[in-house]
Parts: sequence; structure tokens; C-alpha cells
Amino acid sequence: MEFIVEKIGMSRTIAAQSFPVTLLKVIETKVCEVREDGKALVAYNSSKKLNKSIEGQQAKYGITKEFNKFMTIEVGSGVQAGDLDCSALGEASVVKTSFASKGRGFSGVIKRHGFSGGPGAHGSRFHRAPGSIGNCEWPGRVKPGQKMPGQKGNKKVTVKNDVVSFDSENGILVLKGSIPGHNGARGLVRIVK
Repeated sequence: MEFIVEKIGMSRTIAAQSFPVTLLKVIETKVCEVREDGKALVAYNSSKKLNKSIEGQQAKYGITKEFNKFMTIEVGSGVQAGDLDCSALGEASVVKTSFASKGRGFSGVIKRHGFSGGPGAHGSRFHRAPGSIGNCEWPGRVKPGQKMPGQKGNKKVTVKNDVVSFDSENGILVLKGSIPGHNGARGLVRIVK
């Protein structure tokens, strides 16, 4: 079963064995229609602007104007159209979280792949460049998968975390350890066990 969540930030537990935790807010979600394959079309609140197609979907499923973004997620058996029940998170012990990692923009090989680079002194003419990237006469091309400069981050990352607690009244899920993404990022939480 999956839930749409928003990352609040990180903190620590106050105990003899203190450890870092991540706080997630479960987004209020409406189930629009349940499909036979165990997935459901859900609607939730977003900063997205309304257009005619969104208004048509809202009228079709009879949901209010603040639920303006639609997504397909996995739901358990027996789920009906209406509010998504979050009580399963209270019994969960391990979850998988999927978020987009922080984007670092266009990065060189030292930042992106951990290359060591050359001497910093004048005259070396080799400071932060990648160096040789292929062979000369044969095969006469750069092989696929060569570590080069390019976009770093902003990719979907999934990690497994233990559940510390779940406040069902406020919808706050506390997970042990860190998860990818910036504060305020939205992602998915899937119950493993």
C-alpha cells in the first residue's frame, strides 16, 4: 500500500540511544476509482493551476476544488472511493520511501564521480579536467558509459527505513535515518512489513 507524503525535515530522538529521524507529513488523499489490478486513481492538493481537464475530472469524481492533482498508486484490497485510510501506517514497521534526490545542476567529474584531479600548482595544465576518455586509432570512439561531466542529482531514489512512530491525528510519520530530497519535497511511502 502506498501513501503520498511531504518531507518536513530531520530531527533526533531524545533517549540514551539517540539516533537521527526524518519527519514526513501524510498528504490528505481522495480515492477516485479503484482498478482491478490493485491500483487506484487518487487526487490530492497541489499548487498546480486549474485547467478545463482538471475541472472535468473533479466534476466526474465529485471532489472539491482543492484536490487538483491526480496520480495512480497501489492500494490494498477492500479500498473504496473516498478518503484514503492511513491506519495501516500505525501497524507498519518497515517502509520504502521514493523521492527525487536534490539536484546539483551540471557538475564536473570531480564533484559528480569523485575523480581526484591533478596538481593545483601553476604549470601542470591538468587541474579538474577528466583526462583521457578513449583510445586513439581503435576503436576510435568513446565507449558508452564513460564517466563524464553532466547532470548530477534530481533522480528518483528509493530507500528502506524503519518506522519509529506514526501520529494518526496529525498525519506525521517518523522514520529512522535520512531520506533523499529537500524539505518540502513530495514522494511516495510504500509499506514493506
